[in-house]
Amino acid sequence: MYQGFEVIDFHAHFPTNQPWFTEMGTTVQSYIAKVGEKRAALVREMSQPYGEQWRRMWDFPKPDPKEAHPGDEEQARRWSEDLKANGIRAIGFVTGGGNEHLSEICSWYPDQFVGFAHHSPFLPDAVEKLDHAVRVLGLRGYKLLAPMIEEPIEDESIWPVWEKCAELDIPVLIHFGIQGGAGGIAWHENINPFKLHNIAKAFPDVTFVIPHFGCAWERETLQLCWACPNVSVDTSGSLQWIRWVPGDVTVKYLYRKFYETVGPSRIIFGTDSSWFPRGFALRYLQDQVRDCLDLGMPDEHIQMILAGNAARLLKIDLSA
Repeated sequence: MYQGFEVIDFHAHFPTNQPWFTEMGTTVQSYIAKVGEKRAALVREMSQPYGEQWRRMWDFPKPDPKEAHPGDEEQARRWSEDLKANGIRAIGFVTGGGNEHLSEICSWYPDQFVGFAHHSPFLPDAVEKLDHAVRVLGLRGYKLLAPMIEEPIEDESIWPVWEKCAELDIPVLIHFGIQGGAGGIAWHENINPFKLHNIAKAFPDVTFVIPHFGCAWERETLQLCWACPNVSVDTSGSLQWIRWVPGDVTVKYLYRKFYETVGPSRIIFGTDSSWFPRGFALRYLQDQVRDCLDLGMPDEHIQMILAGNAARLLKIDLSA
């Protein structure tokens, strides 16, 4: 519990010692193949000061170096203890080294960890993989990073994937907007949330969630929510993209705007947490609860945002 509220973190990434986004997409690999590793590394180097500034702003430590990874079992133990220490009921890991690997990790702490399938919908066996991930592996959602997928995501050839999501009754979390930290992806075939319009219209029985309040595409996300009542947003991350859009946008403004337009049942709390030694990004929870209280939201609406909506989508019994 936090200030009397149950909390479920809908959106986090398990910091596995394996590649996080296996079978998700090929955008990054295609970019490196096109320009070469030297130039790709130069972009990362030139963008590094922004990452350092971001950590200073939030007083976050540097992530553990790759060579210091303690192994996934120890990493899972650290996460479990961190959730208990911060009073977090459960966490949704939206990536974790592939469906099978993440399923195993979640099986170690089934009362705390919930996993999402995270493979490209354009794989030849995408539908079968999704069915297996949910029915056999026990994963409870589907996560995609649209700017990492080369093919246009609205392509009707993959509509059987959305049909399977409806059949399985699972939420679909799709990242649109800018991707990664500074130096990441700012333009791509699948970057605009409007790409989801025809899909969401065709499958109103599927709940689609756009993370990070639209990640610099908040206008499009709001209009999409107006057109498609089965589209929700999550609040995850530091939301530092607000520094890169015109106007004096704040996290509090985003909460007010979405609360006034889509209501509390379509706003879902998340942190985008992953690496240690930071672990669960408590600062995000503290700041967002403060903003909700400052906006005068009743406690029952704040509880919906912090846990109720996630519990409904991920089938977590809050009364247990």
